[in-house]
Formats: sequence, C-alpha cells, structure tokens
Amino acid sequence: MKQAFIISAFIITVVIGAFVVRSMGAFSGSSVSAQTEEGKESKKDKKKKKDKSKDDEPSEGIVIRQKWDMPDVLKEISALTYIDRDRFGCVQDEIGKIFIYNTSTKKVEKEIPFAGTGDYEGLAIVNQTAYVLRADGQIFEVKNYLSGKPETVLHKTHLTVKHDTEAMCYDSKNNRLLVAVKGSEGSDVGYKGIYSFDLKSFKMAKEPTYKINFDHPVFEKVKAKKQESVIAPSAIAIHPQTGDIYITEGTKPKLLIMDKNGNIKDLRKLNKSDFNQPEGIIFRPDASLFVSNEGTKTPGNILEIEAL
Repeated sequence: MKQAFIISAFIITVVIGAFVVRSMGAFSGSSVSAQTEEGKESKKDKKKKKDKSKDDEPSEGIVIRQKWDMPDVLKEISALTYIDRDRFGCVQDEIGKIFIYNTSTKKVEKEIPFAGTGDYEGLAIVNQTAYVLRADGQIFEVKNYLSGKPETVLHKTHLTVKHDTEAMCYDSKNNRLLVAVKGSEGSDVGYKGIYSFDLKSFKMAKEPTYKINFDHPVFEKVKAKKQESVIAPSAIAIHPQTGDIYITEGTKPKLLIMDKNGNIKDLRKLNKSDFNQPEGIIFRPDASLFVSNEGTKTPGNILEIEAL
C-alpha cells in the first residue's frame, strides 16, 4: 500500500514537472517571438523616422513668408504666373482652363476654358495673351484671355512626349518663351535643354538656348540611378533684376539657379514637408518670389519666399 502510494506520488510529480517545463518553454518562445516582432517594428519605425527626418531637413537658405492653400480644383496646380499684386494665373494638369486666383480673397475668381482635357504644365502671360504649355511640347496661345471670348491657337514644336516639358516662362528682354525639358534629350547627350520659342515668328529653336549639364559640380551631391535624373525641371522663372534663371524640380524638390548666360550658380535642396511638389515658380516685378506646390494628402498651395 505504502509502496503504491509512493509510486503514485512519483508519477504525479513527473507529470506536473513536465507540464511546468512545457509551459515555461512556451512562455519563453512567446517572449522570443514578441521580442522579434518588437525588433521588426523597431526597424520599421526607425526607417519611417529616417525617411521623415530627410523630409524635415530644412531647405537650404529658403524662408517662407506666406502660404495660401488652394481649393480642391487646384489641388494639382501645375503652373503659376503673375497678373497683378493680388492675382495669379494658374493651370492644373488635367483641365484645359486658366484659373485666376486672388490671394486677398483666397478664392478662384475666374475660370477661362481654352482647350479640352490634357496634360497642361506651363503658363506665361504677355499683356492680354496667355500661353499654355502641354507636356508634349505643344503651346496654346490664348488671345484676349480675359475678354470672355478668348481665341485659342495651337503652335506645334519639335518637342515631343519623350521630352515631357513642364517648365515655361516669358523672357521679356528677348520677347520669347523659355521651355525646359524635364524628360529625356536622348541617350548620352549629357544635358537637358532650355529652348526658346520666339513670339514674333512663333517658332521653337531647334537647338537649346541654354544647357543644364549633368557633369556640373553642383550635381555631385545628388543621388540618381541615371545621370539624366540629377535634375527634372518642373518650372522656370527669370529674376526681374538680375536676369538669373530659377528652375524648380518637383520629383525630388530642389531649386537650381543659373545666371543670365545659362551658367549654373547654385543648387538648393527644398524641404519636402514645405515643398511637397513644386510645379510653379514666378517673380513679381519687385522680385518677390512665389512657388506653387501640387498637393497629395494635403491641398496644393502657393508659397511666398523671402528674397534669396
């Protein structure tokens, strides 16, 4: 009897011991698994923080004075030009309309149809005529754009979809439009061109007036898989006092500055938190600088920049 009792107690002890060991192993495994998951989350969080920290790096020498959020219709604002103290002309890249935005009322005060849907990327105004650039290099001349009955004329150029033109501005000293290539000039040319569209002959020069050479030292700090990706012009403007040429990039926000002869002077990185996708740039006659940004999760906007 006593022997049977001892054997039973021994068996119970072994069973309990096995259960405890198994439970501890499971708990240990769970802990390791949890630690592994925490490690994974930690890596993800670190990556997010790292990416966000890059976006939060301050723009180089850029100070924002004012900001105007755009209405929904201009969330994808793709070009900006000056009309008067309170008004700017804008286009967005899907609708064939010129929008007049008033910074005092913070409203679009007029919409001017000029063509059907399309990829419209550049805008310049010369007296009573507006010029709109399509991404395939074609230019729409909108005569008497404020009259209520504008007349539209399409001017074809040698530029094509592969050039993916977005940047255009008026060069008042030479009575021409400047159009910068965002896409490709072809393999191994080593530059992206800025072409002149003469407003007397309405012809585009076959050869670029200025060249953005990829091997310039300012691009050494730019990380790009392809050489032609070091710069992708999205907008262009001429400083009214110095004649310097200012060019934005929207893909990886930056600002390129060239002198009036086309020599590269400076390249500045733009903070993506402020400059989500700069697609428009313009100066007032007093040299006040404005940049427009397409929106994504936030509205498009116009920013006034402190003089550089």
